[in-house]
Amino acid sequence: MIRERIERLREKMREAGVGVYVIPSSDCHESEYVCEHYRAREYMSGFTGSAGTLVVTLEEAGLWTDGRYFLQAKKQLMGSGIVLYQMGEEGVTQIEDYVGERLAGGGKLGFDGRVMGAFGAEKFVKKAQEKNVEILETRDLVGEIWEDRPEIADAPVKVLEERYTGESVQSKMERVRQKMKEEGADVHVLASLCDIAWLLNVRGEDIPCVPVVLSFLCMNQDSCRWYVRKSVVSNEVLKHLTTCKVEIREYEKIYEDLSRILKEQSVWIDKKNVNVRLLTSLPAGVRIVDQKNPEELLKAVKNETELQNLKEAHRKEGIAFTKLMYWVKTKAKTEEITELSAAAYLDEKRREQEHERGRSFAPICAYGPHGAIVHYEATEERNVRVEPGGLFLVDAGGHYLEGTTDTTRTFVIGEVSQEQKKIYTAVLRGNLRLAYARFLQGCTGYNLDVLCREPLWQMGMDYKHGTGHGVGYYLSVHEGPNAFRWRFSEDEKAVALQAGMVTTDEPGIYIEGEYGIRLENELVCVNGEKNAYGQFLEFEILTLTPMDLDGVLPKEMTQTEREWLNRYHKRVYEEIAPYLEHEEREWLKEYTRRI
Repeated sequence: MIRERIERLREKMREAGVGVYVIPSSDCHESEYVCEHYRAREYMSGFTGSAGTLVVTLEEAGLWTDGRYFLQAKKQLMGSGIVLYQMGEEGVTQIEDYVGERLAGGGKLGFDGRVMGAFGAEKFVKKAQEKNVEILETRDLVGEIWEDRPEIADAPVKVLEERYTGESVQSKMERVRQKMKEEGADVHVLASLCDIAWLLNVRGEDIPCVPVVLSFLCMNQDSCRWYVRKSVVSNEVLKHLTTCKVEIREYEKIYEDLSRILKEQSVWIDKKNVNVRLLTSLPAGVRIVDQKNPEELLKAVKNETELQNLKEAHRKEGIAFTKLMYWVKTKAKTEEITELSAAAYLDEKRREQEHERGRSFAPICAYGPHGAIVHYEATEERNVRVEPGGLFLVDAGGHYLEGTTDTTRTFVIGEVSQEQKKIYTAVLRGNLRLAYARFLQGCTGYNLDVLCREPLWQMGMDYKHGTGHGVGYYLSVHEGPNAFRWRFSEDEKAVALQAGMVTTDEPGIYIEGEYGIRLENELVCVNGEKNAYGQFLEFEILTLTPMDLDGVLPKEMTQTEREWLNRYHKRVYEEIAPYLEHEEREWLKEYTRRI
């Protein structure tokens, strides 16, 4: 089927005179997760991971993806004729170099400009210019062969009240407009859906697991236009926006309106967060302020209302996750528990909580060898039973009106080897060392990442993903600019951690074909002591789910590390136990005991 689709695409390429066609994973907004309508790369390749780029020439095809998806992509591309290029690995050709080499044979470079990011497009455009090759960005060739392409559903927009947001739209706009003045920007263009949702205090259902609305926004010091399908805007939302002096415009009008911006004006537009068609719609001569959207940092620093709500959200998630842990660990020997049934059980327990609003991402419930696939997703075809004698990795999260959660625990089912326990303990030690860090204001996640990796590095081991990412407030579970990493790409800039930022802490180890271990908590940065040396910062753990003591070797831990774990478990028991049944409560007492 995939081979047939690629051949049909090549027919369209020949018709359009295109020699190389690039298919990214995004929608018109550079979203991490996209609705079915925009999954062109998945449709053309069969690879279902959330990140990757497919390049098709008239003779061959290649797919580029990162370390999270190497194993998954290898399996899903089998028999497709598509070559896997493992990004970041030594000797692997970079995608723009591959494109440049293939353009030497002639023919235009093609891509759909609405879904091609402006920043990423620059590299391809440069290669095309070097080869004196024309670019075709106005045709969606995949769309022309995708006969049963899913439509975008008309999901209603909802207003998020100030008791959850902690700040009015007017106040947020004032802060953004002040940033515009500071940067000398007359106009600010937004395509980032989470930034728009945060700014307007609205949420939607246009993208799986991310409560946003497909839309664009354009504002200056006096007006604000929201480009959205009018079919999803209710009278209540319209009243809310009118009060905030926001004008509604049709979704596709953004390109036309941008072309009318005066040449002497300056436009704040983050090239990393817009599609290339938006950028090329601006008149020549307009001064572009190419910086991160001001909303990104503003929304990353949670206010007091949001922080108090987040604690409530994590209490609810902690109840659901702890119930799952109890059920799996006590019933796996006698009941048929599978990866899919475990995910369904967690969903059920989460739905019992007030103000629950669904998953924050597709859960990873991975038993045994599946745990070694960093972003594994169980299906009916590969679903397996959770049995004694193995490790069961569960990475899942939920949305509540009070916030977004992301938790990972690895459950020990029955007896496992001492080697597995040793690695489990090293992963736990790294998690604790970062969670209880104290550091001076001005430090970034780049400075702190080594704390988490050091126990594993001492064993000659590592993991091929960041240690942590920012988390939105009832928005995307992956949010910038804060993160824990030990290396950044050339175009990234490490951002200093601030009180109010929420970041995950998730070290792991993945042994291909055997098992995976990951332990993840969400941390909120808070102010610590201020003295002659400066302002110190530290973290407060938001997540409330026990670590599995069956995997812990206390002798491998320092006394301080054991005290950290005991302190955490004492809090978990105090906050979660009152909401459990008697047997669950007694079990939790045992699994939060002092070691």
